[in-house]
Amino acid sequence: DVQLVESGGGSVQAGGSLRLSCVDSGWSISSWCVAWFRQVPGKQREGISTIDDKGVPTYADSVKGRFTISKDNAKNTVYLQMNSLKAEDTAMYYCATRRYCTSMSPAAFGYWGQGTQVTVS
Repeated sequence: DVQLVESGGGSVQAGGSLRLSCVDSGWSISSWCVAWFRQVPGKQREGISTIDDKGVPTYADSVKGRFTISKDNAKNTVYLQMNSLKAEDTAMYYCATRRYCTSMSPAAFGYWGQGTQVTVS
């Protein structure tokens, strides 16, 4: 079974950095698409980045140039390096996986982690 676990969230001042990790303890995600989403209470979940089986990344305009997605297949882990953080980056961050990176709709992803909170002040 796919079991995603996020970590690395926390509180940081504006301009600071955090690195989120998404580990799949139950399945190899090296050949799947992994995405990072974020959600603020009362708002829709926003897709911000994906990485496919070949390691090709995509980014939402809101994070392009500040966030970097990467993966370590040997560790079955996908990372989201977040630099130059802004107050508007405050959200719960989730990783999710599906076979192909053909959709950024949350409904298209069947496997989710529990989320990790990022607070920027």
